Amino acid sequence: MKKNILGIDIGGTKTAIIYAQETSGGIEIIDKVVFTTTVVDDTLNNIMMHLQQMLEKYGLSPQNTAAIGISCGGPLDNEKGIIMSPPNLPGWDNIHIVKMISDRFHIPCAIQNDANACALAEWKFGAGKGTKNMVFLTFGTGLGAGIIINGRLYSGTNGNAGEVGHIRLDNFGPVGYGKAGSFEGFCSGSGIAQLAKMKALEKLQMGESVSYCKSIQEIESITAKAVAEAAANGDELALEIYKISGYYLGKGLSILIDILNPELIVIGSIYERAGHLLNPSMMEVIKRESLPLSQHVCKIIPAGLGEQIGDFASLSIAACI
Repeated sequence: MKKNILGIDIGGTKTAIIYAQETSGGIEIIDKVVFTTTVVDDTLNNIMMHLQQMLEKYGLSPQNTAAIGISCGGPLDNEKGIIMSPPNLPGWDNIHIVKMISDRFHIPCAIQNDANACALAEWKFGAGKGTKNMVFLTFGTGLGAGIIINGRLYSGTNGNAGEVGHIRLDNFGPVGYGKAGSFEGFCSGSGIAQLAKMKALEKLQMGESVSYCKSIQEIESITAKAVAEAAANGDELALEIYKISGYYLGKGLSILIDILNPELIVIGSIYERAGHLLNPSMMEVIKRESLPLSQHVCKIIPAGLGEQIGDFASLSIAACI
């Protein structure tokens, strides 16, 4: 039997409304509309308008539509359905979005932060399908986690479980999540770029060349992607940067393995593309630092949904209501 569900994926630059049908075999995306995320009132108006248009286009109603799921960057209160000033959404302060949508469309609605939503997506439809205890790490611009325990999403007392990027792994290092030496500082796109800038400055000040940066004036334009491309071409400095990131990824994962004892850790974004650069130093640390009994039952793999994970994330919230 097919179940109609809707997803709303609110990002810092774009918002998407997705209509899909859930079956016993998974989810089939029927339609999707994308528009620019702008000031809060305009974006909320666009969400309401495009939802209404989607409902009318496909004859959807409270009688034949199971749920609406919302994925959005945190912080938020998933129990009360409130968006609470996400750093990538200026002006989105104390927005009671679940109530707004439920009151307007009379369809069950729920919200989760994007890491939790992606964890649900990978668990229900991606690389983690069939697992009971799983951790998902975003490893994108920042680092967050979604945690599945005993077949249920664990979001904590007020929706803030899984903020592993805030864990300090060293006293000094790249700054991530407002903390030098944090898990996010070492294991994110912004963190890898920071490492690359420091290493480039060291080399350039000593008169040495850097393949991914020609001069000190170009340092601020260094990106994790440029470093990955240099590493793929065998550049020693770029390989060293990914080795450092992999080392701290191993330290962070060892903590999660020891505390949560998951059967699977799924890692997205940068790890999907550059796992081969991170794995050697990551696995060396995990073998040394984590408990053998927990380590031996835990697999670490890249995310399976790729570029579609944002769509599946919001839909997975709806599917789980």
